[in-house]
Amino acid sequence: MTQEPAFRYSLVIPAFNEEARITPLLESIREFDGELIIVCDGTDRTAEIVRTIAARRTDLVIRCLEFNHRLGKGGGVREGLFASRAPFVGYFDADGSTTIGEMIRLFSSLDSADGAIGSRWVPGSNLTVRQGWMRRVESRGFNLIMRILYGLPYHDTQCGAKVFTKEAIDAVLPHLIAEGFEFDVELLWRLRSAGYRIIEIPIEWQNMGDSRVKKRDMIGMLSGLIRIRLHRE
Repeated sequence: MTQEPAFRYSLVIPAFNEEARITPLLESIREFDGELIIVCDGTDRTAEIVRTIAARRTDLVIRCLEFNHRLGKGGGVREGLFASRAPFVGYFDADGSTTIGEMIRLFSSLDSADGAIGSRWVPGSNLTVRQGWMRRVESRGFNLIMRILYGLPYHDTQCGAKVFTKEAIDAVLPHLIAEGFEFDVELLWRLRSAGYRIIEIPIEWQNMGDSRVKKRDMIGMLSGLIRIRLHRE
């Protein structure tokens, strides 16, 4: 007989060299009916800090997955999702651009869908601190290329706030090959191709600066998306 999980949600937080931001993020979470899976694959003290907070915050379930090699954004999220144990799973960024309250609101949307993604570019979104104009141009350009390559209808694939049923994630996770920032697009594409319903939800979001997506990452994302689209399993 399968044992019911002790909590409702698993939330993955990729944390590459986030020693300066991981404490404020975890301390901002006052309560959560689930497990927080912090994936640490950097060279700083992030994992040590997470373990210290986990020992002190017995009111939260905090798991630290530590790797001695760089996984990439996609690789980190994938490892966290593999390790998740709840019936509803998701991931969000360690920079605090999205709050735990917004993630819980996204989870509540799974009553009528297999996945819900936060979007900064649909009516109802609240961008309390906006990105610079160049970053916005890059984001919209990337979205256009993504639509051409993959035919996805979403306005914002790269917002770091996404939740899904564990059933849907388990169905596509073994087939994912992206390790970088292109992971989000591949995940949504494979879910949609498999017949799962993903909805886009307006979100409250603020630009925290210090973006981990650099120019070379944009080039890598585009080449990765082309490689994935041409890949034949």
